[in-house]
Amino acid sequence: MKRKIIIFTGMFLLMTALLGGCGSSGGQEEDAVTGMEETSEPEEAPAQQEEAEAPAVTLEDGVYTAEFDTDSGMFHVSEACDGKGTLTVENGEMVLHVSLASKNIVNLFPGLAKDAVKEGAELLMPTTDSVTYSDGITEEVYGFDIPVPALDEEFDLALVGTKGKWYDHKVSVSNPEKTE
Repeated sequence: MKRKIIIFTGMFLLMTALLGGCGSSGGQEEDAVTGMEETSEPEEAPAQQEEAEAPAVTLEDGVYTAEFDTDSGMFHVSEACDGKGTLTVENGEMVLHVSLASKNIVNLFPGLAKDAVKEGAELLMPTTDSVTYSDGITEEVYGFDIPVPALDEEFDLALVGTKGKWYDHKVSVSNPEKTE
């Protein structure tokens, strides 16, 4: 019974976020195309940007577990997965498979929402994953294979839910641990 309440509460919160534009607040502009907030931040001077850049982390080919962080409480890895996904590195290319919390996110796009709606945009299609929670309950959720441009750096990932509206998000992948 407790599990059902948690599931229904989560579904209600997700639907509220999707219908409410993911938490628009006063003082920030809402993008008319995507419904997402835009904030203006001062840009760093070129000299400062060069100093801030760290060498890119490179991993040897293999399979790792890695943390997947998002800028939204409604868009996250299933609690059964402890906030982690499976990172596969092959020929220097990284792809993270994550099992999400439900089937309410139907597609992802590596980039911005405004580009996801363009003709020819290559959307990430879901897989149906089975997750098992600590109480033994198993549930089917959507999973996605997300290309990872770099570790420990935020990148753009747009999503569309069951209502058909695209949202921009910032995500990052960090703390890879090689699996045996």
